[in-house]
Amino acid sequence: MAEVEEGEYHEWCHKLRVAFSLSAMRHFRSTLEETGKQVHYTALSARAEDDRGASLSEVLRRDVEQLRPEKLILVHPGDYRVKEELVAEAKQLGIELEIREDGHFYDTIAGFGAWAEGRKVFLLEHYYRHMRKRHEILLESPGEPEGGAWNYDKENREAFDRKGPVEIPAVCGFPADAVSEEVVRLVKKRFDRNPGLLDDFDLPVNREDALVWLEDFIANRLPKFGAYQDAMWAEERTLYHSRLSCLLNVKLLEPRECVERAVEAYRKQKAPLNSVEGFVRQILGWREFVRGVYWLRMPDYLGMNFLGAKEDLPSFFWDGKTDMRCVRDAMENVLRHGYAHHIQRLMVLGLFAQLFGVHPRSFHDWHMAMYLDAVDWVSAPNTIGMSQFADGGVVGTKPYCASGNYIHRMSNHCGSCKFKPGEATGERACPFTTFYWDFLGRNHDKLRGNRRMVFQLKNYERKSSATLEAISRRAERLRRAWA
Repeated sequence: MAEVEEGEYHEWCHKLRVAFSLSAMRHFRSTLEETGKQVHYTALSARAEDDRGASLSEVLRRDVEQLRPEKLILVHPGDYRVKEELVAEAKQLGIELEIREDGHFYDTIAGFGAWAEGRKVFLLEHYYRHMRKRHEILLESPGEPEGGAWNYDKENREAFDRKGPVEIPAVCGFPADAVSEEVVRLVKKRFDRNPGLLDDFDLPVNREDALVWLEDFIANRLPKFGAYQDAMWAEERTLYHSRLSCLLNVKLLEPRECVERAVEAYRKQKAPLNSVEGFVRQILGWREFVRGVYWLRMPDYLGMNFLGAKEDLPSFFWDGKTDMRCVRDAMENVLRHGYAHHIQRLMVLGLFAQLFGVHPRSFHDWHMAMYLDAVDWVSAPNTIGMSQFADGGVVGTKPYCASGNYIHRMSNHCGSCKFKPGEATGERACPFTTFYWDFLGRNHDKLRGNRRMVFQLKNYERKSSATLEAISRRAERLRRAWA
């Protein structure tokens, strides 16, 4: 095992992301050693000049020279670049490299490829039903969905009333042990200029604590997860979401046990079907689907830019300093916790980047740097595809574009914000609304053939030329101000 600065640990990576990853790795090393395994481990030091190597291939080269192995065995990585780097290094060393299938997932890369073969478009719903049937999950009888429907998404779009969310149990935390404390000191010294905060490190970093987090979600938040999964509320960091993705992606939790515990809660009438089905769809459906798309479309996928976006990220994506309350609130969550629940990611931060015209690779790199759960195989289809529509419809059939009115409907952010979601021009106009109409204008010709965009483009075409010109001028002023 090797901690290396190249790739994950670098000068613009979130402090908490670095600390979480290092602590989880070192705890896993201890677990292996406690079971009698010998672990050759390369750790980062407080000073870069004291490291054994800056890349995985460099450290591997030194270890091969020292240990003289007969061959190398590698579980299939989650990053195309890492796989190619290690394949090339093994070839250079003249040593056999065996890459084994990652049993952590329900499907294999070849299995997804077989499902995708001959299909002109990949629809999550079709793949999700395929996986439900194949693994016999939430079925009333062979081939028939629990409750008579495959998807209960229509029941999962509720917003909070004026009182807001009530009785949301706090997510349990875990005091940092000696290993985590040592890692935090290292990060504060070596990565002191990195973005993000490292004030409170209370994350689960071992198998036992990860299971506690899973049980906490199943008991306390899963019952209302479905109904309110698209809702937002100021200063509520988790609401009813699970926050399990980072634990799944470093493999402290297994997807099968998460799905099984949720289904068990439904069988025991401790959680409703719409919540459980929505949670199962995220793991059995979406998580497996995006991994399949990633490995099927790499290496070209990261370079896709269907809409020709070219802008840099505004500075508030790094420090959260903006008058847009919804963005500020989401960024406070990211900076403090390395986390934002999926509607903050998709319909606040991702939406703004898309409307603003941020280059999709820049947005992807930011996502990889700032979130605890970011791994290339899952981040790329979510950023390049679903969020920015840079893949032109491989992952999603239309851009997730909306004006500030969507945020107003699903949150309480707009009431105390200086900007007005219903206005597109003038100093009080919500930047989301201004950039929404600007986005439709910039991309009108590229989106004209998309049947799901007909209604939105018709509304754009009804606006007067004077209004559209005023919108374009305000959009350009905002871009210059945030350059």
